[in-house]
Amino acid sequence: MKHVGILGGGNISETHLKAALEIEDVEVVAVCGQNHEKTAKLAEMAGARAYTDLEAFLSHKPMDLVAIGSPSGVHTTQGIAAARRGLHVLVEKPIDISTYLADQLIDECASAGVKLGVFFQDRVADDLKQLKMQVDSGKLGRLLLVTAHVKWYRPAEYYGDSKWRGTWAFDGGGAVINQAIHTLDLLLWLCGPVRRVVALTKTQLHKIETEDTAVAILEFENGALGTFEAATSAYPGFPRKVVLSGSRGSATVEHDRIASLDFVGVEKASGQELARDRNASESSAVVSNVSGHRRLLEDFIAAIDEDRKPLCDGSEGRRSIALVEAIYRSAREGGPVNLR
Repeated sequence: MKHVGILGGGNISETHLKAALEIEDVEVVAVCGQNHEKTAKLAEMAGARAYTDLEAFLSHKPMDLVAIGSPSGVHTTQGIAAARRGLHVLVEKPIDISTYLADQLIDECASAGVKLGVFFQDRVADDLKQLKMQVDSGKLGRLLLVTAHVKWYRPAEYYGDSKWRGTWAFDGGGAVINQAIHTLDLLLWLCGPVRRVVALTKTQLHKIETEDTAVAILEFENGALGTFEAATSAYPGFPRKVVLSGSRGSATVEHDRIASLDFVGVEKASGQELARDRNASESSAVVSNVSGHRRLLEDFIAAIDEDRKPLCDGSEGRRSIALVEAIYRSAREGGPVNLR
């Protein structure tokens, strides 16, 4: 039996809690958040104890690991506090808002001898795992061109009703780090490291400190070139789309499904039959989100039991933050930024 603590009282913490409740031999024992009413509601769902004080929460017994869904800018502070209590740490994306903070969390968890993982659920999506195998086996040939669009829309109240979204201190940025970081992690996972970035960012629509619109050109270490767009300003919002073009074929991803696979000299593959309805309901998206988080939590628990790395450990989670930093630096300085 693994005893889980939920740290955070917002929507993503509810997802963490629901994911944990779907796993056998897992018990949610404590929930901690600043909003007493929301925290109490989540705790009631699991029959757990509610806390508003972090130290009291971390002292709860028994507890083996914490799932952190607090604002991004406090992940390291809370994660280090948990690690020093001997608790394993699984944080929501991003690992934190800078590589400087990420490195602190990684080092502290290593020193404490606890596991550190990051929720990037693309890595457990069935179609995306299939695509990863296609790329790694060379089915697409040498990667030449990568296109990624995360053109979403958020109404004014999405930021206005939140104290931390769209702030540099707690969100670490805007559309790139909050919404599109899943896609940056996906690109790094599928295509490998990025060598150089040129980017532009703007605050086009919302009254926030950070960007709601961004474009970037990516040069990968394997020679492929990429274009990347991220927005919360693109009304009414469009499905996420990623296209990989190689010397022997191309693949298109929409949402987290393969929409098409085309290979040189071969009839169109059946990947298109796997395409998700672009008008999928919000409720089905929530179910998928819980399922992805459940799979990652299951893997994290197995990593604890088997004393191995989780699918996305701290070092893997750091890579997307390094790329985010390069995008922001390029936009700020007005020129290319080398990552290595």
